[in-house]
Amino acid sequence: MLLEKITSPGELKKLSGEELVALAGEIRQRIIEVVSVTGGHLASSLGTVELSIALHYCLNTPKDKIVWDVGHQCYAHKILTGRNKDFLCLRQYNGLSGFPSKDESAYDSFTTGHSSTAVSLALGLACARDGLPKEEQHKVVAVIGDGSLSGGLCFEGLNNVGHLNKDILVILNTNELSIAPNVGALSTYLNKLISMPIYNRFKGSLENFAKSRIPKGSRLIKLANKFEEGLKGLFVPGMFFEELGFRYFGPFDGNNLNTLIPNLKNVINIKGPRLFHVVTKKGKGYAPAENEPVRFHSAAPFEIKTGKSLQRDAFGKSYTGVFSEALVDLARENAKIVAITAAMPEGTGLDKFRDNFRERFFDVGIAEEHAVCFAAGLAREGQHPVVAIYSTFLQRAYDQIIECVALQNLGVVFALDRAGLVGEDGPTHQGVFDIAYLSHIPNITIAAPADAEEFKGLLKFAIELNRPIALRYPKCAAVQSPWSKEPWKLARAQKLKDGKEFLIFAFGSMVLPCWEAALELDRQGISGTVVNARFAKPLDEQLLREAGRNFKFIFTAEEGLLKGGMGSAVADMLNRPVIKIGLPEEFVPCGGRKILLERYGFTAAAIAQRIKENI
Repeated sequence: MLLEKITSPGELKKLSGEELVALAGEIRQRIIEVVSVTGGHLASSLGTVELSIALHYCLNTPKDKIVWDVGHQCYAHKILTGRNKDFLCLRQYNGLSGFPSKDESAYDSFTTGHSSTAVSLALGLACARDGLPKEEQHKVVAVIGDGSLSGGLCFEGLNNVGHLNKDILVILNTNELSIAPNVGALSTYLNKLISMPIYNRFKGSLENFAKSRIPKGSRLIKLANKFEEGLKGLFVPGMFFEELGFRYFGPFDGNNLNTLIPNLKNVINIKGPRLFHVVTKKGKGYAPAENEPVRFHSAAPFEIKTGKSLQRDAFGKSYTGVFSEALVDLARENAKIVAITAAMPEGTGLDKFRDNFRERFFDVGIAEEHAVCFAAGLAREGQHPVVAIYSTFLQRAYDQIIECVALQNLGVVFALDRAGLVGEDGPTHQGVFDIAYLSHIPNITIAAPADAEEFKGLLKFAIELNRPIALRYPKCAAVQSPWSKEPWKLARAQKLKDGKEFLIFAFGSMVLPCWEAALELDRQGISGTVVNARFAKPLDEQLLREAGRNFKFIFTAEEGLLKGGMGSAVADMLNRPVIKIGLPEEFVPCGGRKILLERYGFTAAAIAQRIKENI
C-alpha cells in the first residue's frame, strides 16, 4: 500500500511514474470509503486527485503556497499532507474540516469555503512574498474551477494580477464537455512546445532583442507579439486570459499524471502571471458519481456498491422540501412569481420550480451579488422574485441588499435556506449571522416559521407583502406542531401557552423546543408563557410591552448570534434586562446538527434548565 508510506508531500518525489498512478487509485478508493460513511463533497474531490498529486510533486509545500478556491475539492490534498490517519474523522465534531483550515495544517494557507476568493488571496500572498529576502522566496498557486469564474470577485483578482504582473500560477480546473475535445494530440504537442524551457528562453531573448534593436512602435514588434497569440488562438480557448495579462497553457488532461507533471514542472518555473488550464472528470473512478455528479457534489452517506443513499429521502419533509412545493403551488396561481438561485437549484429546492416553470427560473451561477441586483430589476418592473440562497452565501451580497433592494423598498423575497446551525460543513457554512446583518437595514422584514404548515402561510404572506423580506429556515426535517395556526400579519406574534412566572419569546426553529421546555416546567410546578415571535423584525411591540409590565422574567431564544440578534432588539425596545438564549460571538465548528444544538443549549432540556437557573 503506497498510501501508507506517504506522511508528507516530500514522499511523492521518491515514487516512479507508475507508482504515482497507483497512488492516485489508492487515494481515490480512500476518499470513496470515508465519504460513504461521513458524507461530503465527493465528485469534485475524486476529479482532482491527480491534480493534487501533481501540485505537491512539483512544488515544495508548505513553503510554496496553494490556495484552493472554495476548498470542497481538497480531500486528496488533505490525505497527502499528513492527515490520512485522521481522514475517517472528516466533517465530524472535533475531527477534520471538509474544507481547508489554517488551524488544522500548515499546508492550508487559509480557512476557505466560499467561492471565487482564491486569486485575490493568492495575489496578497505574492505581493507580501516579493518583499521577503531571496532565500524566503516561494511559489504561489491558486486553484480555481469553472464555477469560480461565474463570480465577479474572481475576475477582479485576475484583472489585478495581470495589471501588477505578479509571479502567480492560477490553475483553472474545468469539467465542461465542450472543452474536452481540445485535450488531444495537437493540443498536447502545442502546450509541450510552449512550456519547454528552451522555448521560453528563446521567446525572452526575442523580446529583449526587439526592445533593444527595433524602434518603439514598429509594426515588426506588434507582429511578433501577435504571432504566438494568434497561433494559440487557433487551437486553445486562452485568448481571454492572455488579454488579462496571463500566459495561458492548456487545456491539459487533468487526470493524466504522465501529461500533467512534466507540463506543470515547466510552467511552474516560468515567471509572471500564468494560467494552467486542466480538464478533469467529476466523480472520476466511481461510476455512480461520474453518472450523477450533481447528486454526489455534496453527498450524504451512501452504499459504495450501488451509490444509493443510506439516508431516507427527506424531500417534502425538510424545510427545503416544504419551500419547494409551496413555491410551485403559489407560482401556478401567480404568473409574476419568478425564482432565482446562485448555482444551487437542487440544494435550495428550486429544481422543482425549474422543471415546472423553466422560463421563470434563473440560475445566475456563483454570483450572489448579481442575483440580488437582478432580483431588484425584476421587482422594479412588477415581478415577484424569490431569491433562494443559503444564509451564509447571502452575506456575500450585503451591499446589494442595502443599495439595490432595501433602499428602493422593492418586493424581493429572500429565502434563507440553511439558517442557523448547518452542521458538518463547518464555520464557513453556518448560517448564524443573517439576523444580525439584516436587522439594522431599513425596510427589511425578517420572519421565520415554527413548523412546516406555518412555512406555507409565511411564503404566501411574504410574496403578497411586496416589500423586502427574509425568510430563514434550518437544514433539518420540518416539524409538525400541535398548536393551531393563525393568519400571518406583519409584526404580530402568536401566543402559544399562558403562564405566570416567565415569558419566553422564541423565534423560528427555537419555538418548538421552548414550548416543550415550558410543558416540562409545568410538570415541575413552574408555569410560563410561550410566544412564537414569527418576526425578528419588526417586533410585536404591543405584546412585548405588555409582557414587560406583567413579567419579571423575560427570555428570548433564537438560532443565531446573540450580539445584534432578536434578543438584543427586544432588550433595547423594553429598556430592561432580558435573558437571551442564542449563540456566542464565535465561529461555530463542524459537527452534526444534533451535537451542535446540544453544545449551545438549544434542546428543550437545556432551555428548561436555563429558565430554572434564572428565575
